[in-house]
Amino acid sequence: MTSSLTFRRSALALAVLVLSGCSFIPTHERPAAPVAAVFPGQAATAPAGAELVNWSGFVQDARLRELIALSLQNNRDLRVVTLNIEQVRAQYQIRRADQLPTLNLAASGNRQPTADGGMSSTYTAGLAMASWELDFFGRVASLKDAALAQFLASEEARRTAQTSLVAAVASTWLSLQADEELLSLTQSTLVTREDSLRLTKLRFDNGANSALDLRQAESLAAAARGTLAQQQRAKSLDLNALTLLVGQTLPAHLLPTGPSTATQAQLSDVPEGLPSDLLNRRADIRQAEQALIAANANIGAARAAFFPRIVLTASVGTVSTQLSGLFESGSWGFSLAPQALLPIFDAGRNQANLTVAKVSRDVAVAQYEKAIQVAFREVSDALAGRATLGEQLIAQQAQATAEAERFRLADLRYRNGVASYLDVLDAQRSLFATQQALAQTKLAQQQSQVALYKALGGGWTE
Repeated sequence: MTSSLTFRRSALALAVLVLSGCSFIPTHERPAAPVAAVFPGQAATAPAGAELVNWSGFVQDARLRELIALSLQNNRDLRVVTLNIEQVRAQYQIRRADQLPTLNLAASGNRQPTADGGMSSTYTAGLAMASWELDFFGRVASLKDAALAQFLASEEARRTAQTSLVAAVASTWLSLQADEELLSLTQSTLVTREDSLRLTKLRFDNGANSALDLRQAESLAAAARGTLAQQQRAKSLDLNALTLLVGQTLPAHLLPTGPSTATQAQLSDVPEGLPSDLLNRRADIRQAEQALIAANANIGAARAAFFPRIVLTASVGTVSTQLSGLFESGSWGFSLAPQALLPIFDAGRNQANLTVAKVSRDVAVAQYEKAIQVAFREVSDALAGRATLGEQLIAQQAQATAEAERFRLADLRYRNGVASYLDVLDAQRSLFATQQALAQTKLAQQQSQVALYKALGGGWTE
């Protein structure tokens, strides 16, 4: 008899454990990446030890590093994303708490008429547990798993925001540096053109130049003044953008003070031959995968809703018909009220919830795959920029050298009376345009390097 009772108790305990571990969450399988194994124009295998450094190792300029550090402390968008993590963490803690019973200190009194016309009184005081769901089919656990995945997704969202912020600060700082270079170039060009205008006007007054030469010189000087105003406006706009990104007034000593030179290595080189699976370190792709995991867990909760929900309500404490005798000896008691609810008719609500959960999972899969495709396109674009901007920069540097020599020779020929002043003005105009294009290509090359680093998932490692 004793062994039979022990066996039944063991079987009951085992059944409870099995049911408690029951889960209807589909097995999560990471979808295959809908992109090529390597990026366009890259080697099939990565060089040994190829890896991305964190942003402080990528940025070589000490001023820019300090400015990025300030932005990570003060940027309001990043602060909002960080606070959202705390909100989602609290929601996860709520779901986790649903798995455990909630105990309350409860006191109640009840008076009601009796059959003989009198009044009966009942007073209770003690601990009460209300509506604790025994999660035999994993509904509450599935909701907890979904909340956990959403919390992890919010952390990846912060890393995504941090990566974007680092790249935005670096790109804007480099743009401001290019503004300084273009301003310096425009100012020196304006000085040269105004000198030419004064000389042309003097020669015109003495009959040595035609009115056409004078009007051409006036036009070039006015164009330089207009370009100078345009460059000053661009610099102000970049300063405003950088101030917003950093989240505070910009320290003057951290701003670029002059044009960059080839000897100033401001950014580390991104290694070549990196495989496309490196995209898995991108925070936005990991965020999309966590969203997929959350959607998967919601399917488990929706499936569990088709099975019975067992809810337990209990209390333990003292019971008395007199308030004064509530805590006297012998007044202790308890109550236990289990309740099982099996859905029979719900007008298709549970089935609709399951359909919603499955469709949401399919949407999450598509969003995950789209995130990978967008990342692959961003890396490919940046690689295309790196492959071509270097050659373009070399060609434009050679062109700028040739245009500078052309201008020198045209001016020399004009002063010796061999060539017309129109040749000088044309050479001057071409030299200025080439120098502007060269500065802009330098900026594009540096910003492409930043874009490649960001696209490969760098920038968030702390």
